[in-house]
Amino acid sequence: MKIITYNVNGLRAAVGKGLPEWLGEQQPDVLCLQETKLQPDQFPAEAFEALGYKAYLFSAQKKGYSGVAILTKQEPDHVETGMGIEKYDNEGRFIRADYGDISVVSVYHPSGTSGDERQAFKMEWLEDFRNYVVELQKTRKQLILCGDYNICHEPIDIHDPVRNATNSGFLPEEREWMTRFLDAGFIDTFRFLNPDKQQYTWWSYRFNARKNNKGWRIDYCMVSEPVKPLLKEAYILNDAIHSDHCPAVLEIK
Repeated sequence: MKIITYNVNGLRAAVGKGLPEWLGEQQPDVLCLQETKLQPDQFPAEAFEALGYKAYLFSAQKKGYSGVAILTKQEPDHVETGMGIEKYDNEGRFIRADYGDISVVSVYHPSGTSGDERQAFKMEWLEDFRNYVVELQKTRKQLILCGDYNICHEPIDIHDPVRNATNSGFLPEEREWMTRFLDAGFIDTFRFLNPDKQQYTWWSYRFNARKNNKGWRIDYCMVSEPVKPLLKEAYILNDAIHSDHCPAVLEIK
C-alpha cells in the first residue's frame, strides 16, 4: 500500500499546476490532502475520477480556507469526518478512512504564525488531537496519521534551528509536544527509516527559500506502534512543485 500526504495549498490551483498528471505517474493507493481551500461543490472531481480515485472531503465552514481530503482507489469500509470537537471541525482539519484493520487519517494541524491567539489555539488543538488519537487507537490499533503537523521536531528537520528557535513551528513547547506524542506510541516513519537524512517538505515563498533549500520538515506520515512491522519505505518527493509544500510518501506491506 502506497500512501502520499500532500499539503496542496489550494487544490484548484494545484490542479492548474499539473497535479492530476503527477498523480497519474505516482499512482498511490491513497492520497491525503491538506489545505484544499474549497467547498465540496467546487471539487474538480472529473480530473481525479478519470485516474480511478474516489474523493472524500472535509471542508472548513469558511470558504477558501483549510480543509482536508482523502482520495482513494479502493473504497474504504468507513469514512469519519472530524474529531467531534466543534471548534476544530468547523475548520475542516481531520478525516479518517478505514480499510480492514488499517485506518488512514489526513490531518491539518493549525498554524500559529499569525499571532498569539492562533498559537494558543494550536497548543490547545495539539493536546486535544493527541488525546483523541490515543483514545482512537484503542479501537483502531493500526493508525496511519498523515498530514501537515506545522512542527519541526529536531534540528535536523529545519534549515536554521538556532534562528528559528523563537518561531512558531519550532518553539520548545511544540517540539516537546512532538516528543510526548511519539512517546505515546507513534512513529515518525521518515525519521525512523532515514535516521540521518536531511530533507524538507515546506519552504517559504519568500527569499528564494526553495531554490536555496531553506526548508522545514513539517509534513509527516506517523503510524501507531502496531504498524511498525508493515513499514517498507518512507521518502519525500522534493521535485513536486504544485505547492509551497512537497509530498511525503509511506509504503507499507
